[in-house]
Amino acid sequence: MRKALRGFLSLAVLIGTVSATGASAGAATAAEPTAFRNTAGRDSGTSTDIKDRILAIPGMSLIEEKPYAGYRYFILNYTQPIDHRHPSKGTFQQRITLLHKDTSRPTVFYTSGYNVSTNPSRSEPTRIVDGNQVSLEYRFFTPSRPAPADWSKLDIWQAASDQHRVFTALKQIYTKNWLATGGSKGGMTATYFERFYPKDMDGVVAYVAPNDVVNKEDSAYDRFFQGVGTKECRDKLNGVQREALVRRAPLEKKYQEYAAANGYTFDTVGSLDKAYEAVVMDYVWAYWQYSLVSDCDTIPADAKNAPDQAIWDSIDSISGFSFYTDQGLATYTPYYYQAGTQLGSPDIEQPWLGKLSRYGYQPPRNFVPRSIPMKFQPSVMRDVDSWVKHHADHMLYVYGQNDPWGAERFRLGAGARDSYVMTVAGGNHGSNVAGLAADDNAKATAAILRWAGVAPAAVQEGQAKAKPLAKFDAQLDKRDVTSERRLRP
Repeated sequence: MRKALRGFLSLAVLIGTVSATGASAGAATAAEPTAFRNTAGRDSGTSTDIKDRILAIPGMSLIEEKPYAGYRYFILNYTQPIDHRHPSKGTFQQRITLLHKDTSRPTVFYTSGYNVSTNPSRSEPTRIVDGNQVSLEYRFFTPSRPAPADWSKLDIWQAASDQHRVFTALKQIYTKNWLATGGSKGGMTATYFERFYPKDMDGVVAYVAPNDVVNKEDSAYDRFFQGVGTKECRDKLNGVQREALVRRAPLEKKYQEYAAANGYTFDTVGSLDKAYEAVVMDYVWAYWQYSLVSDCDTIPADAKNAPDQAIWDSIDSISGFSFYTDQGLATYTPYYYQAGTQLGSPDIEQPWLGKLSRYGYQPPRNFVPRSIPMKFQPSVMRDVDSWVKHHADHMLYVYGQNDPWGAERFRLGAGARDSYVMTVAGGNHGSNVAGLAADDNAKATAAILRWAGVAPAAVQEGQAKAKPLAKFDAQLDKRDVTSERRLRP
């Protein structure tokens, strides 16, 4: 998933959580167990403190516990093999967070596919089922990186095996149903986990998950950009992007001054010119990934006559001029490595730019240090795609109508069972169940409750009554913008 890919990470929280406006605040129907209600620090049904039970797991260690009303929140390290095929060849510490409610509740296994946030938060499925949440940092994202780093051990099977070991370790404590979830790259991660370990989870909720089956065939994206939103909005965006390349010389001078003032360098991508164009080429994609048609009034209407500063500001606010610097790319080396070895990366024509582009949509190889070898494996995504079509069971995919990443999405085949693909009208890369039309919202919510084993009797009788079991919490369910990046899946 190319550079415009940078959006995956944010999804972590953006689509994994519920907005106050879109979510229904249904009251929990299951009473809290007395042990939890009265002691909060004890595990339901036992006198042993839940922290002691967790830390009794071999390889589990505590980094920090943070207080949160009604929960226990732990930041943990777990010892993992660098290579699950050869566990004797070394280990590394993988960071985990655990939002503990009670062992009598279901558990949601969440990953963004990137770093893990160390602030308490709740994904949408966790709120729906009123459950516990285990969140896992993806291998090779710091600090969860082996030292020295053998990059050949960063692949989707190794990452799925990380999840399998965490699940196996915690299942002895959290014995009720488990669901896997994540947004964007996290939704992909949840899918790959299910593909390799289909007996672990009782359901999967994957948000805006791209599915690049044939890496060299990206015409679906071109068709998407020909019709997304309104012509007026597309014309405004295309005009600003084109003007940024027409004015390359004065704006690159501004970029050079900006980089010098902030200590930015361009060794990985190769030059300031390549970095500048990469940012500009991301502009239209980035807009539709995170903005709505209603936001188009913020785009300069007459790009040709707009001052340089207006063009700079629009590009910077949407794409971000700091991203393709060495300092901006460093955090995302694991992502671009995977995009260039297994996940694939989209390419688009952008014909409105004519011959102004010097490099086109640059491949992931350009964003990974040359010291790290990369070779693409075309069979990997074909395998996952085929598996989902023929074996999907208890899987829900939610997409946004105006999200570029949804142009190549997962689709269900004849072999799928109790599985769904739903789309939020006008939605972007932050689309979730709460944004679905009423009938789809109820169907999706009912399925999640059913898979988690906590569907109230009223929902079992009719899905129209399905609502989240936990009330909306403005702090716990808010979007954590501090961890977001503008682009990437």
